[in-house]
Amino acid sequence: MSSTPKQEDGINAVNQNFSKYDQVNKEQTYHLVENESTDEFDEEYQIPTCDMRLFFEGGEAGKKQFAAELGAALEGIGFATLIGHGVDTELYAEAQRKTAEIFEQTTYEERMVFKAERFGSVNQGYFPMKTTTIIHPDLVEGWVFCRRAFNLDNDPNFDAAKFWPSPSYEAFFRGLVQSHEALILPIMQSILSYLGCDPHHYDEKLNETNFGFRLNYYPPISSSEDASGAGRMLGHEDVDLFTILPAQEVEGLQVLNRENGKWIRLNPEPGSIILNTGDYMQRITNDRLPSTTHRVSKPLKKDLFEKPRISFPMAVYVWEDETLAVLPGLENPKYEPISAVKFHTNITSKYYGDDYAKEVK
Repeated sequence: MSSTPKQEDGINAVNQNFSKYDQVNKEQTYHLVENESTDEFDEEYQIPTCDMRLFFEGGEAGKKQFAAELGAALEGIGFATLIGHGVDTELYAEAQRKTAEIFEQTTYEERMVFKAERFGSVNQGYFPMKTTTIIHPDLVEGWVFCRRAFNLDNDPNFDAAKFWPSPSYEAFFRGLVQSHEALILPIMQSILSYLGCDPHHYDEKLNETNFGFRLNYYPPISSSEDASGAGRMLGHEDVDLFTILPAQEVEGLQVLNRENGKWIRLNPEPGSIILNTGDYMQRITNDRLPSTTHRVSKPLKKDLFEKPRISFPMAVYVWEDETLAVLPGLENPKYEPISAVKFHTNITSKYYGDDYAKEVK
């Protein structure tokens, strides 16, 4: 029988209640939900901003400078804000509108046709309210689309109706995913350069790689939900190499500063991209680049309770049959090589139940 506490307990739980699932070192302790009596906020720390035009337009010197700035930001806090990334920001405005359509103009029954199921190591499909995890009643609906949900290979037999409530959504979001795919190698090559590794060490692994593209719809907060104490998304660390997250219109994203245990409210400029590293990255970098804790809390401004919050992060993984090993050249490896599927499902069984990892041989 699983020892996972009931979901309601997650409102008062701390992360260390679930430390048995961790596959990298995580010494920080924090409440899964904003706690008014104990949480402190760091009003001075500024998440670094990194300009990708250095990489794209600055020649070798620009690439070196971008790698130094990005690497320092990720090693310091695990988060950076990217500008100059080249993605048409009108795509983000349209993605906001289309995400709202998907959740607001379909019925619950229509969405439940696509209820999330495991495929590979990732639960893919629709997550109703309060079901993103079994350990906290998150006030969010989600929809996860992995590579197979997009016709990225121009397959004439591809059937968008298996994944999307309308084929037009697949066509639009495919363009957004492709725009983000173009950033994957520049980001990874810059990280590897910063660490003194071969910048192309992961090129093959990240060519047409595995990813999870998630549409998050946080509906307006009712008085009963406000009184419940539940957060919009529990405090967590991402499982992946890194996450590409366009800036959101509605506030709520908070990042834990491990140095002082205080939370940072992150509200970057529209059109920018928030980048953060995950557990895969912490593992292969031998703890150099941390998987940094973050959560989504209710807005400070009460008038924003009436407005839905929308986000569309893209988590970058490697395929399940790959091995996660400490990068060559990093001294005194702390971690043994491990298969990506074992690593991933051992962690995410925290969210889906202990049986989630039992298929791994």
